[in-house]
Amino acid sequence: MPRPTPKPSKHAPPTSAPPEAVSPLWLVKAIAITIVVALFCGYLTFCLLFYQGQWQLVLHPTRTSAAPVSIAGAPYQLIHFGPDESATPQLTGWWIPASPGARYANTTALFLPSGDGSLANAIPTIAALHNLGLNVFAFDYRGYGQSAPTRPSQQNMAHDVDSAWQYLTNSRAISEQQIIPYGTGVGASLATQLAANHPAIPALILDAPDADLLEAAQRDPRSRLIPLGLLFHEQFPLATQLSTLKTPKLLLSRSTLPAPSFHTAADPKLTVELPSPSDPLYSQSLTRFLDQYLPPSPAPQLVPSAAPVP
Repeated sequence: MPRPTPKPSKHAPPTSAPPEAVSPLWLVKAIAITIVVALFCGYLTFCLLFYQGQWQLVLHPTRTSAAPVSIAGAPYQLIHFGPDESATPQLTGWWIPASPGARYANTTALFLPSGDGSLANAIPTIAALHNLGLNVFAFDYRGYGQSAPTRPSQQNMAHDVDSAWQYLTNSRAISEQQIIPYGTGVGASLATQLAANHPAIPALILDAPDADLLEAAQRDPRSRLIPLGLLFHEQFPLATQLSTLKTPKLLLSRSTLPAPSFHTAADPKLTVELPSPSDPLYSQSLTRFLDQYLPPSPAPQLVPSAAPVP
């Protein structure tokens, strides 16, 4: 009789298989992929850091600890306004009233400074405006001067301009028809946007505006490593706004070549080339422009003198 085939024992040791060989090519690919992913993540981090800190390419704030005693000899009021959610004022400004009986005593120039330095650097221009007979309200954006130490940006600065507008129209009850925005540097873009939002503004003055901040950012060596056109948002646009704005405009150029945005600005406009606010042409141009587009100031009422007693 044939012998039955024995059944394999459940406890028999498994047959040993040869170890699986790892291909060196696979290891090289895995290492390469890891390096590529790490470099890509590092590049994204670099782009994110640039996106958050790009304001430093075009905005250069200066902090100040003390207010001046006077504005070129003119007395002024130090104003704290623009409260946040905790009712703490975030902005500091200067209110410089016109002299009684001044030529434009019923008109207020809202001075919007550039993105460099602080309001103290603009004292010569502010004084020149006051000497014309205007009330002047000037302030530092957040991050500048004595205002709150917040990182400046186009969005924050536009919000600060709205706060200044609300202060003048609400707290001081000044009519929109009596406020003239005066913007210099990046402040020209903010002044233009303010005039576009409030058609009742009678006139707009732009002094040496920054025309193309993207071009300025492209000159920075660090910007060559990133897609600047996609990430750059601190542009302070001007040309497009000026091309459709119907508000009368005085465009002051500090060089023999006016800003490109001046050429495409919509009428009515007056373009003047001058070297500095101390130039006589400066006050002459502003006076001619203001006389043309400001409503006439009411004549002072004379009180009749009492008849002599016989």
